[in-house]
Amino acid sequence: MTLKDEGEVLIRVEHVSKKFCRSLKRSLWYGAQDVAHSLLPWAKDNVLKSDDESSAFPLPPLRKDEFWAVRDVSFEVKRGECLGLIGRNGAGKSTLLKMLNSLNHPDSGRITMRGRVGALIELSAGFNPILTGRENIYSQAALLGLSKKETDGKFDAIVDFSELEDFLDTPVQNYSSGMRVRLGFAVASQLEPDILIIDEVLAVGDVGFRFKCINVMAEIMKRAAVIFVSHTMPQVVRVCNAVMHLEHGEATYQGVDVSKGVASYYQKFPRQPQMVGGTGGAILESVRLMSLSSVAELGETLELAHGNTLEINIRLYINPAIKSASVQVLFWNMEMLPVLDVIGPGLHGYIIENSSDGRNVIDLKMENLQLNAGSHYVSVIVCAPDLSVVYMRHDNAAEVQMLTKTPSGAQSVVEGQWQLIKPGLAVE
Repeated sequence: MTLKDEGEVLIRVEHVSKKFCRSLKRSLWYGAQDVAHSLLPWAKDNVLKSDDESSAFPLPPLRKDEFWAVRDVSFEVKRGECLGLIGRNGAGKSTLLKMLNSLNHPDSGRITMRGRVGALIELSAGFNPILTGRENIYSQAALLGLSKKETDGKFDAIVDFSELEDFLDTPVQNYSSGMRVRLGFAVASQLEPDILIIDEVLAVGDVGFRFKCINVMAEIMKRAAVIFVSHTMPQVVRVCNAVMHLEHGEATYQGVDVSKGVASYYQKFPRQPQMVGGTGGAILESVRLMSLSSVAELGETLELAHGNTLEINIRLYINPAIKSASVQVLFWNMEMLPVLDVIGPGLHGYIIENSSDGRNVIDLKMENLQLNAGSHYVSVIVCAPDLSVVYMRHDNAAEVQMLTKTPSGAQSVVEGQWQLIKPGLAVE
């Protein structure tokens, strides 16, 4: 691949819009009207005119019960680039993908696609459940545009990738959902497209399968332009070098700062409610989060600058019959993944001797907190010292909103000691 090829624009979307109708009856009537207008010689006089005729791609006005699923979206993707398309359910991602894949046509705007297009969408949708895995490989490959000769040459690679050699002659109806997706991705991964559209493919499958998928995508990205749709933000951060956040069909963020786009996506979700579990042997009476300038109580949010000190005051009631307990504090990110476990001596929870009346006050101090920008939820857990019994688990007891000027996809940010070593000089 030449440097010129690497900068080649393969996907160009210019002011694309698409509308739908909420009423089926009206949708059918509007469709009949639109067909009639397009066929009649005086159609131009009857077509609904846009309010902005000066635009190169004017938007037709909305009729009753119509809404914009995608509105005035523009972007370019070059060879070697991956655009992450993110947004809540119903934001317009699937509609945009269908237009890119020529399943729907835009009501306004223009889409230009250069080269062979491959789509990894609902990978097992084309499988015949009665046919064997071997037979479905050929039928699926044919649906994706591969000839029998091409499939013959790639057959061994498909089987190796799927790791389903022992089940090739088993009907697909006996496959698990994960096995079907493995087989579907194995076939699709052998495409050599110029443009690749990926929709939630990595949401299914075990860890090993997801790693293989990401590696294959990295290889494809070297020679293709990729659009990657996912609700799993760590995958977006890892795979994409640009991101577009859609909300109600419009791009609310678009740029190469992937972390900033991910942050705008997270901001659209409400705060998680408190959840309490365990045997009931302990109760979280109160929790107070304190920094140099602010305080937050149970159920509240504390804003904390990166690198500042966080102090947490915990008031617990533990059944007096329980003589000792282990107290643990966990921080979770917006993906509900644990990102920080605050431990005590011995690399486990903080062991306390229960008071005679069960009332206990614990103060926890964390200096120079290195969590990255974004929301982090605090859980307080009380267990038996040997962790055999969970007396209480109070999730989302409070929220810490970390303020960092330069957020990234990592869960923590630390300043390292950097040194440039010039060639030929020894390192001391």
